Amino acid sequence: MRFAICQELYEGWSWERQCAFSAELGYQGLEVAPFTLAPRITDVSSGQRAEYRRVAQAHGLSIIGLHWLLAKTEGFHLTTKEAAVRQKTAAYLAELARGCAELGGQILVLGSPQQRQLEVGMTKETGVEHAREVLEAIEPVLAETRVTLCLEPLSPKETNFLNTCGEAVALIDQIGSPWIRLHQDVKAMLSEPTPIDQLIMKYASYTSHFHVNDANLLGPGMGTTDFAPIFDALFKSGYAKWVSVEVFDYSPGAEVIARESIAHMQRFCEDARSC
Repeated sequence: MRFAICQELYEGWSWERQCAFSAELGYQGLEVAPFTLAPRITDVSSGQRAEYRRVAQAHGLSIIGLHWLLAKTEGFHLTTKEAAVRQKTAAYLAELARGCAELGGQILVLGSPQQRQLEVGMTKETGVEHAREVLEAIEPVLAETRVTLCLEPLSPKETNFLNTCGEAVALIDQIGSPWIRLHQDVKAMLSEPTPIDQLIMKYASYTSHFHVNDANLLGPGMGTTDFAPIFDALFKSGYAKWVSVEVFDYSPGAEVIARESIAHMQRFCEDARSC
């Protein structure tokens, strides 16, 4: 299990400073929100991508992948009835996969709740058909770049499409590609009736990425969520991939959030190992 942090919390920081501070705290990876680099991933040249990767590696860090894939963009949507928009979305997701690979990453986390929201009157079955069409279109590029796209279930407060791990896995099974897997996020899983540790165990064979955050939108251990059973389940399930901190409340400051998050995760891991 390796620790990363989603770097959009470092608002206003240079890339060099983000890398240096994260590495100093003990993180091994950075997960990048594309909008922090440029309005679109296609605005970041191959040379710039290579430089981001070089600086990260100089600090002993990996750029593990991208998330918030469609955030702060216009004209993209996963489930829309407009076929041309779905085709445009597939083309952009393919560019994100290529950009991810050039940055050295291997993971795309598809959250972006507004860009998958079902339109008024659209059934979930139609939404699944449209999402499947988009994802199947990019599957060859995922295989070529060896980048895994992970579907992120989100709470009903955020979107009306893919709200549970079970719904995401049903779509993954329909597509049947090793390059399209499940992403689990603590904040989102708190909205499910099944306890998080049980969701981790049930879907372990599908899960390729994991986000940690607390119910209060801060880092793990900074709120009331009990992370002991969560980390215990991660160890028992054999999860050995990235665990990435993703927060939505930046008010304590990036330094405090990043420092407290990794300290808590290290403690949770030690406690889980001793169980």
